[in-house]
Amino acid sequence: MSVVGFDFGNESCVVAVARQRGIDVVLNDESKRETPAIVCFGDKQRFLGTAGAASSMMNPKNTISQVKRLIGRPFSDPELQRDLKALPFALTEGPDGFPLIHARYLGEMRTFTPTQVLGMVLSNLKSIAEKNLNAAVVDCCIGIPVYFTDLQRRAVLDAATIAGLHPLRLIHETTATALAYGIYKTDLPENEQLNIAFVDVGHSSLQVCIVGFKKGQLKILAHSFDRNLGGRDFDEVLFQHFAAKFKDEYKIDVFQNARACLRLRAACEKLKKVLSANPEAPLNIECLMDEKDVRGFIKRDEFEQISAPILERVKKPLEKALAEAGLAAENIHTVEVVGSGSRVPAIIKILTEFFGKEPRRTMNASECVAKGCALQCAILSPTFKVREFQVNESFPFPISLSWKGAAPDVQNGAAENQQSTIVFPKGNPIPSVKALTFYRSGTFTIDVQYADVSELQAPAKISSYTIGPFQSATGERAKLKVKVRLNLHGIVSVESATLLEEEEVEVPVTKEPSKEAANMETDDVPRDATAPGSTETDVNMQDAKGAADASGAENGVPESGDKPAQMETDSKVEATKKKVKKTNIPVSETVYGGMLAADVQKAVEKEFEMALQDRVMEETKDKKNAVEAYVYDMRNKLYDKYQEFVTEPEKEQFIAKLQETEDWLYEDGEDETKGVYIAKLDELKKQGDPIEERYKECAERGSVVDQLIYCINSYREAAMSNDPKFDHIDLVEKQKVLNECVEAEAWLREKKQQQDALPKYATPILLSAEVRRKAEALDRFCRPIMTKPKPAKPATPEPAAASPPHGEPQAQGAESTNPHAANESSAAGSEEAPAAGGEPMETEKSETA
Repeated sequence: MSVVGFDFGNESCVVAVARQRGIDVVLNDESKRETPAIVCFGDKQRFLGTAGAASSMMNPKNTISQVKRLIGRPFSDPELQRDLKALPFALTEGPDGFPLIHARYLGEMRTFTPTQVLGMVLSNLKSIAEKNLNAAVVDCCIGIPVYFTDLQRRAVLDAATIAGLHPLRLIHETTATALAYGIYKTDLPENEQLNIAFVDVGHSSLQVCIVGFKKGQLKILAHSFDRNLGGRDFDEVLFQHFAAKFKDEYKIDVFQNARACLRLRAACEKLKKVLSANPEAPLNIECLMDEKDVRGFIKRDEFEQISAPILERVKKPLEKALAEAGLAAENIHTVEVVGSGSRVPAIIKILTEFFGKEPRRTMNASECVAKGCALQCAILSPTFKVREFQVNESFPFPISLSWKGAAPDVQNGAAENQQSTIVFPKGNPIPSVKALTFYRSGTFTIDVQYADVSELQAPAKISSYTIGPFQSATGERAKLKVKVRLNLHGIVSVESATLLEEEEVEVPVTKEPSKEAANMETDDVPRDATAPGSTETDVNMQDAKGAADASGAENGVPESGDKPAQMETDSKVEATKKKVKKTNIPVSETVYGGMLAADVQKAVEKEFEMALQDRVMEETKDKKNAVEAYVYDMRNKLYDKYQEFVTEPEKEQFIAKLQETEDWLYEDGEDETKGVYIAKLDELKKQGDPIEERYKECAERGSVVDQLIYCINSYREAAMSNDPKFDHIDLVEKQKVLNECVEAEAWLREKKQQQDALPKYATPILLSAEVRRKAEALDRFCRPIMTKPKPAKPATPEPAAASPPHGEPQAQGAESTNPHAANESSAAGSEEAPAAGGEPMETEKSETA
């Protein structure tokens, strides 16, 4: 299985893969470690990643970027509305209240959801990983910001499905950073906790995480964040500054031109990077707008002055993180700074003042999240053995369940009372399972919602679950156990609902229950079937038993009366015994704003179609380039290498044909199908291949003729030799070899004379392939005769021990034709057999000696 980590950022993405020697960051097609999170829609295909970034200046209105800010957010979200002002592409509100992206694709306007566009970004990252690994990539880990809502997390999973990925876990970016930092630390304390603060300043957000490290584990102590404080805010400050300056000086308004806006933003981003290392920086853009060149200049002090409102916001998340962790700045051992926006010197200055120590940069600011994701994927994968390291993650938001109380006289007009309980408090471990007990007589609904939305720009309601229908055997209110899961991705769902009904069963009284009876009891009446906070709940829950007891007690139905009865049942082993019958009840889910399974499937099919179109267009471009390359290459060779191998009229005709093809390529053939380019190349090759063949034959002929001559001479010498090692071969056999050599020599002489009489531009008579075949046939005929071993001498009964040493030299003598045969075979182009036969015998001889 694949072990891959994806860090999809607001501006750029990084892909890391696990190999046997460690974690590597993968290079994209341009050999860069970061890939822009951009999708550009063209008239014939999409351009993803680096190709999309290259097309963005020419096609700004159809270039989709910053998709991380768009997914899982309602169109009315104030933060989204602020972001829209800076985006060059068109967004409108869809029928479901969520944004729709408009872009011209294949010559017509199309609409895409942000989830679909994120799917395209992920499919590009997937292809980068696949090219590097030369294998299919499915399993992965994806880094997400800690502040992502339930809906945003679901949107990332849907986007991964569209891209053909299966995330083993959505891991918080700061947790991935902490894992990448801690797993390689061999000096972590065993008992005392080492507190480290990770500050991640990304393109659009600031995240702070305080982590407690011990040997072989990390524990997240606190999360805090500012969703709207990142590197792009500093770019925006510079952009607004220069936009106003150019309006005064040059009388141009860049806001009226999408391309001018993009160019100025790109220049401001470069300017910010220059100011990170220098006290001042110039800004020069040629022909920005209305054919005007613009110039600007700014000092770092002035930059920090205009960025003051942003810098003031940095302290708040730091203070909050410390308060939630219950620590003081002195308790923080180290401060690690990561993220692309962390290079601004003013931010480092604030962190130094706040923590009283210089922040460290021991990790790669842009790659640590992807590496942490790949490590988490390796930990979850059975194919990799990773150092034991436990990640104790915590959930940043409190989640509550609410339901309507089951009053017996509801039908008589009594008001239903709405009840709720916090099931997963803030800081709850991930993953986690809680069990709640309800008493109901019919179908009921449970709502999952955020208990506190003060930190979230999101609606309180997450999802709704309808539990039922079910029928109680006694006709009274039935007892139901509902399991709620907070999974590895940080998504909350009602996992199952079970109807528990007690039945009385008669059991014969015995002093000691048999093993079979004990097994029946274990199977039929598990302890967890009686009350929350019991065995099953404790096994699955990572937090205390008391929390589940509390949640069970808040169901609107007191359980106190039921518990003593249950204890009685457990203690009795008499004539009657209570057996609990378990029945699974259907649970139907409604996620507010989530994609339906059918819509996800449609998006998967649409992505497949678009990917196919992209592939066809890429192959078409390759074929067009092949035609162009052939025209240039062949024209050059006709004046150089191939000049002697073509007649003057043939050469002029072919050059005219090449020129005609070149003109066609840049006019009518500019935009043709793949098949047309293939046909055009085949047409040219019909004329070009015979010329190439003549050149190739001339170049190869000399060496293969020499090999055949060497082969003939070698076998002739061996057949005519008086060497004793050939004495055992019949004269008739030797004559056959000589005849075969004479025949081969006569054939070669005749063909060579015919070939030498021909000019180089004529079709050759003596072909290299024929000469090779002749040499192989000669070798096949002569070798078995000339390498036939001597017949073994009959062994005498008495000196048996002396036979092997005496026999081996004989065998060596019989085989000693092999070095000679090796020469012959090399002449015939077949080297392996004699060499393999010769060397081991020499070794044996040395051993016996």
